[in-house]
Amino acid sequence: MFVFYPLMLVSIFMRRRPLARAAVVGGAAYYAGKRGAQNAQREADQDAQIQDLQAQQAYAQQAPPPPQQAAGGGMSEDSIAKLKQLAELHEQGVLTDAEFEVQKQKILQGM
Repeated sequence: MFVFYPLMLVSIFMRRRPLARAAVVGGAAYYAGKRGAQNAQREADQDAQIQDLQAQQAYAQQAPPPPQQAAGGGMSEDSIAKLKQLAELHEQGVLTDAEFEVQKQKILQGM
């Protein structure tokens, strides 16, 4: 059986104190470094978002305004007249369904 002497007991605990202290200091340093890296990443993300917004605003200022549509839903009187004429020809049987659709798309795209 092994008997502990007070001197051995004291020397064991004395050796453990510096190890425990080093572990605490190391853990605190690791946490601080990790926290600093997270904060740096967060700031970098915010800077990137700000730059994106500034680029979008600059583009919006340079881009020409969208074309204005006419009050009648964007169709001119001429286009409406052509569509009515096409519809009449289709009803009379002069144009097939396929021909009517092709001509209608041409008129609508030519707006």
